[in-house]
Amino acid sequence: MRILIVEDELHLAEALGQIMTEQKYLVDVVHDGADGLDYALTGQYDAILLDVMLPKLDGFKVARSLRSAHISTPILMLTARDEVCDKISGLDCGADDYMTKPFDPGELLARIRALTRRQGEVLGNTVAVGDLTLRLDVRCLMCGDNMVRLGFKEFEVMRLLMTNSHTVVAKEDIISKVWGLDSEAEDNNVEVYISFLRKKLSFLHSGITISTVRKIGYFLEVPPL
Repeated sequence: MRILIVEDELHLAEALGQIMTEQKYLVDVVHDGADGLDYALTGQYDAILLDVMLPKLDGFKVARSLRSAHISTPILMLTARDEVCDKISGLDCGADDYMTKPFDPGELLARIRALTRRQGEVLGNTVAVGDLTLRLDVRCLMCGDNMVRLGFKEFEVMRLLMTNSHTVVAKEDIISKVWGLDSEAEDNNVEVYISFLRKKLSFLHSGITISTVRKIGYFLEVPPL
């Protein structure tokens, strides 16, 4: 999962990045609203942690601009301002949730997990699609009584496919979310890990296959029940 942190307090931004990294999330950190908007407009993130009081553009304007651009990435606003009117303003601008500083890291992570529950059936620490269950806590893929542990990038690619199981995931999206926006990874890197995952699905005797849409990307083909 890829998280964008937009926070101008450098020590807090560093701490948030460390918390996310310890959860094996990929993290980008920027320190003003203009950069935050530019990064977020790429649509490459699973969630955005957005401070309200920012240089150049405040968090309200960033959230409003993203929603106007039809970017639906979940936004969790972070602020020292706890007035009800500020919370209402943030939510009305397009934020999905609101936390007042200081906050408990455990609650923050729980709210991020809640916000990022998307396609695929997410239950606690698992994502389920068809006959497959992906355990997020131990990076294991299961089918019935069979189980296989995934490497980090295998896990991230599979999680991306399973949480977007009703659509085609572009190769560019896989590269940016798994390897990072500044990575030198290319299409063949993705193809290698797709090959690894296809072998894992065969080993598990899953009815699900990873199908290719030429020159675009991949999707999970789930047989009817």
